[in-house]
Formats: sequence, C-alpha cells, structure tokens
Amino acid sequence: MTTTHNLGFPRIGAQRELKFALEAYWKGASSRDSLLALGAQLRQRHWANQADLDLVPVGDFAFYDQMLDMSFTLGNLPERVQGFQGDALDNYFRVARGRSAQSNDAHAACCGAGVAAGEMTKWFDTNYHYIVPEFTTATTFQLDASRLLAQLAEARQQGVPAKPVIIGPVTYLALGKAKDGSDKLALLPRLLPVYAQLLDTLAQQGVSWVQIDEPLLVTELDADWKHAFTTAYHHLKSSRVQLLLTTYFGPLQENLHLAANLPVAGLHLDAIQGRDDLPSLLNLLPSHKVLSLGVINGRNIWKTDLNATLDWLEPLAARLGERLWIAPSCSLLHVPVDLRSEPQLDAEVASWLAFALQKLDELQVLAAALKHGRATVQAQLDANQSAIDARRRSPRVHNPAVKAAVAAISPELGQRLRPYTQRAPKQAALLKLPAFPTTTIGSFPQTAEIRQARSAYKAGSLDETGYQAAMRAEIARSVREQEALDLDVLVHGEAERNDMVEYFGEQLEGYAFTQFGWVQSYGSRCVKPPILFGDIRRPQPMTVGWTQYAQSLTQRPMKGMLTGPVTILNWSFVRDDQPRQVSCYQLALAIREEVLDLEKAGVRVIQIDEAALREGLPLRKSQWPSYLGWAVESFRITANGVADETQIHTHMCYSEFNDIIASIAEMDADVITIETSRSDMELLDAFEHFQYPNEIGPGVYDIHSPNIPSQAHIEHLMQKAAERIPAERLWVNPDCGLKTRQWPEVIPALAHMVAAAKALRQAAVAA
Repeated sequence: MTTTHNLGFPRIGAQRELKFALEAYWKGASSRDSLLALGAQLRQRHWANQADLDLVPVGDFAFYDQMLDMSFTLGNLPERVQGFQGDALDNYFRVARGRSAQSNDAHAACCGAGVAAGEMTKWFDTNYHYIVPEFTTATTFQLDASRLLAQLAEARQQGVPAKPVIIGPVTYLALGKAKDGSDKLALLPRLLPVYAQLLDTLAQQGVSWVQIDEPLLVTELDADWKHAFTTAYHHLKSSRVQLLLTTYFGPLQENLHLAANLPVAGLHLDAIQGRDDLPSLLNLLPSHKVLSLGVINGRNIWKTDLNATLDWLEPLAARLGERLWIAPSCSLLHVPVDLRSEPQLDAEVASWLAFALQKLDELQVLAAALKHGRATVQAQLDANQSAIDARRRSPRVHNPAVKAAVAAISPELGQRLRPYTQRAPKQAALLKLPAFPTTTIGSFPQTAEIRQARSAYKAGSLDETGYQAAMRAEIARSVREQEALDLDVLVHGEAERNDMVEYFGEQLEGYAFTQFGWVQSYGSRCVKPPILFGDIRRPQPMTVGWTQYAQSLTQRPMKGMLTGPVTILNWSFVRDDQPRQVSCYQLALAIREEVLDLEKAGVRVIQIDEAALREGLPLRKSQWPSYLGWAVESFRITANGVADETQIHTHMCYSEFNDIIASIAEMDADVITIETSRSDMELLDAFEHFQYPNEIGPGVYDIHSPNIPSQAHIEHLMQKAAERIPAERLWVNPDCGLKTRQWPEVIPALAHMVAAAKALRQAAVAA
C-alpha cells in the first residue's frame, strides 16, 4: 500500500490571514496572544486540509521563516539580540526585521533605534527569502524544541498523523554565513549533538518519522561537504526515530550514491526534476529503505498529467510495494492555496490549473489508482486527461507571429551603438548630475488611499476618470516629496502598479491572473505571480503615459521604470510546454518595444529591473553558462535599441552576485543598483578582483526593515563602497523599492541619504 504524505503547506492562509495578523501585531494594533491564536487557527485548518494523507507535516508553519525557526531551535541567536527584554518572539522578529512589535518608547528603552536585521537571501532558486544563519568561531548551539513540541502537541490533539519537519544540519550550515570568515564546517561537531538531542526529544514524544530536509544534496558538492553528510548521518543513525532524508528542487546526479547510502530509513527524490535519477537510484537504494517520490510539481500550478504519471509509477509500485511513498516534489509553500477561490479567473485557463489543495487531490487520485486500480478513479482520470488535451490544443497558447519574431532575433539586436566609455560622457552632458547622484529604486509607499482607489476601480465603484485622477494625485505627491528631499533623479512612484511583475503581465497577451493566488516571499510579504500560459505580445504601451505625466511635473530627470524579461519570467508561473529560454525571448521583445516608446516620449533614464537574474541560476554551476547566456542576451535585447544618450539602469536585490559579476557586466547597463546594506557591503567584495566597468549604486537603506538609517551609517557604507569602486562611478540609493514602507519612515531615511551624498561631495571637493 503506497503511503501518501506532504513536505509542507502554505502558511499564509488562503486570504493572507497571517500577513495581516503579523502587520497588525508589529504596528501594536493587536496583541501577542491574538497573533499566536491566529497561528494556531491556521495550523488547525491546514492540518484539516491534509487529513486524507497518511503522514502530515508538522513544524512547517513559521511566523516569518523556517530557517529562522531552525536557528532558534538550535539556540543560534546573533549576539546583538541576546539579553534584550521580552520573550523569544520579540527576539525572533528583531532578527527577522530589526525590531519587534513593542511601542516606540518600549523599543527605545530596549534597543534604541533597532538592531541590524539578519541578512536575507533567496532559498535556492525560488523567490522565497530566508534569514541567513550567522556563525563565528565562538558559535555554540543549545536546543530549544519548545516551538516544535508545541505544534506537535496541537497536531496530536487534532488527531493528525504527524511527521515533524526540520532543516538538516548540513544544509543549515551550508546556507549560513561565517561572519568572521571562519570555516563553517568546523562547527559540525558542535551542531550534531544538538540535532541528536532534538531527535531523541521527538522520539520521547512517540514520533516515528521525521522529515529532515537536505536540499543541498541537489547541488554540486566538494569532498569536504560530501564528507560532512557522511559524518552527520552516521552520528544521527542511532536515533530512535526514522529519518526521511528529503531532497528537492533538482536531481541528485553525482550525489546519488552518497544520498542512497546514508544511514537513514528513507529518501525523498524530486521526481519532477530528478526522474532521470530513478533507474540508478533503484539499483543503489538498499532494500530496506523507503523511496519517497515527488510526483506532483510543488513549484508550478499546472495540472499533473495523471495518466502519464501512472504509466511510469505503476511499475515502481509493483516493484517496491510498501516501500513506495508519494508526495509533491517539494513543500507547497511555493504555490497558492486553493483554486476554488478564483471564480473570476478565465475559465479555460482555470481548467488547466491545480493549486495546493488541488495538488493534494491529485496525489490521492494517484494513490487510489496504485492501490486499487485505475478503474476505481476512472472519472477523475478522464476529466484530468480532457483538461491536459484541451490545453495542448488551445489556439490561445500559440501565436505564429510571436514565434516568427523570436526566430528572427539576431546578435545585432542586443548591441548598444557604442561602448560605455563613449556613452557615459554624452549621458553626463545631457543629465548634468552631481557627484554621488541620488535616486530611488522606483516605488514609493502604497498608501491606504492607493489601495482603496485600486479596489474601488476593480469593483466598478470608481470610474476610469476618477481612478486616473487618484493615481495622478499620488504621482504628484511622490514628485513633490522627492523635489523637497532634493533627490537628483526622480521616479514617478508606481502608484498605479499592484506588483512589479503582475502589472506588466496584465497588459501582455499570453497571461492570466488570479485574485487570491498569493505566495509568500518573506515574512508578511506576499506576491501574486501571474500565469504565463501562451505566447507573449505587447498590444500597446504600458507605462509611457504615467511617466510622461510625472516628467511634466519636474525639470529633474525622471526615470522610466520597467521590469526586465528575466524577472518577469522567474516571478511568474511559467508555461511548461516550451523551454523557458523561448518564453524569455518573447518577453524581451515585448519589453524592448516599451523601452523604445519611452525613449521616443523623451525619457532619457530608463531602469529595467532584473531583481531575479541571480535567482534563476541552475543549482549546479555546470549549467550556469547556458542560463546566463540566454538571460543576459534577453536583457540586452530589451535594453540596447536606444541612443547613446539614453541612460539604462538595472536593479538586483537580495542575492549573492559575486560569483556572476562578469555576466552582470556583460549586461552592459550604464548603471546597476544592488542590495548591499544588510550584508554591510560584503556583496562588493567581488569588485576587489573584478574591474566593473560601468556605474553602480550600492544600496545604503535597508527597506525591508522599519529602522531608519542615520546619515553617519550611510556615509560609512558609501566610504566602504568607495574602497572598491571609483567614487566618480558611485550612485547613492536604497536597496530596493519603497512600496512596503510608510511615508513617515521613508522621508527621514531619504533625507539622511541625500545629506550623506552631499557630505560625500563636500569631502571629495575638500580632498
């Protein structure tokens, strides 16, 4: 009998209940008890949603991030938050966002203006961000299993067949950062006894299976990290619980022998991306071990072809019997909760989709077919096949003109007229910017008034004229505030945009959209990825009118703000019936048309955000050249049809850039702005050995924290940047867009930023 289980469930709630509860708590509008109660309600509901499974994940729920939860479970708290007032939840949010939910007075008495928030980066190649564990040579670990035990007790009370979920020790170490440059692996002997203690504690609670996530196994490992896996799991093999070693996001490939022979009771393979591993794995896996297969895609929203899946799964079930488990490929954290919440979604497109709850339904159909034969679920299989066939045949998916345009792409399309060294003087003469020019990344606060106007417009209670007037008023406010702050290059603030990807997708053919298809990006930040289902075409200009209006309000340069093709691709649910490269080229051609229309409208600074370029890298470095080749080419196709005088900017955030800096340089943007404040400019280390040729704006204001940076702090960061980048090529800007912040935070922070830039100019003149 095949066992069904799940690796993790979306924690935010079908209506983003967790987001709103967190933000109310942080503002002081609700109590700690209310937040904890909401968390318990969500867990109870989500366990009920998974009631038909044989094993249900427990411990996958987090108030901010599962890696941060693991740090607290292991007692690995940064020194800067130790000894503060309040309970563990206060410190938890201090690490996550720089401060807890105390009132300003209480917070000031506790820790002044706040503490440095933990560094944040992408979880493998997803758009989920985790809080990076911090290590030094002095790091020690001490078990605090209270969170996990409390959730386990709740699950038991509800009758849930619980399978606790934890991050494995090797992945935890690998994804952390040694703040003093020490060897992280040297901490493994200190870490393993705490893991052993945690597993013994779970055994004492009667737990039989523990899911221990080691996605690091799908990456390229050197001998030291391979040895770390062997050391770790031989240390843990005496545990009284059975370990399901869980990998996902890719194939095991050369790590197959290592993973198959670790002393654990079971192994989970992502069979969506790693199915080619199966023949070898079946020969390598000892006969006593469970093989869990991720047969439902946990990262995309297309229906599973159930008949095709059964075609290869049925022989495995006959061979393995009770040793075969089936599950989604990874946690369902990366998909929306429930397709039934989407009555307004295009009915044809909706018939092709499955969200988290529907994926669990698909899993049950597969399990029933394996246990009792396909005939017992023939109606479900027939309905599924009908949807799969209809999608393949749909004329809405394929546009011959778009395919012809992609086929006609030539190398010349991605070339600027002249190199940067010849463009830069022309741009300087046109823009007349001072040294250390200041700008922002694009968006300004999405106020309650903006959201209310957007909601009323979508509901039909506000007409087009009223909506346009409301958005223009907000744009005018953004321009006034920027001029009052004395910023050098302005933005229109993006009041009209719901999201930097969804906004563009709504105006492109080939996309569909949800109302409640929210996915957690980090903490309370959720995104609603659009659904790229067909060939992409831009019917008409998307941003020109708003940008022209903003430029009419000021004599200062106004940036046109666009999202680049790679980021639109990586932050969408992408069609799986053609290579991602082809979809990216289609997007590049569409956004190129917008760039050229902005230039024709007189816009001389155009920012094309590629925040997700690094995120899209394959997890194996051997596959990087192929991805970077077409990703960089897509950006160049988008950006490089303009005149020398038009200054092209791009922006990237919250990723490790050092290992792809040469490819970033190949993008040939005149100015790049990047996140550096949370890493204290560590991301600029690459420039010690790589002569970056163009201009760069290292972020000096951490916009994901409510803390307001001081002028002195910003000057300190820029001075560190000037040690690596010539001062004449430095810009001063925040880390990212400001839509998630409030005006009372933004104004003083930007005032300090402008004052710091002016002080740097004065110091340069004096020198």
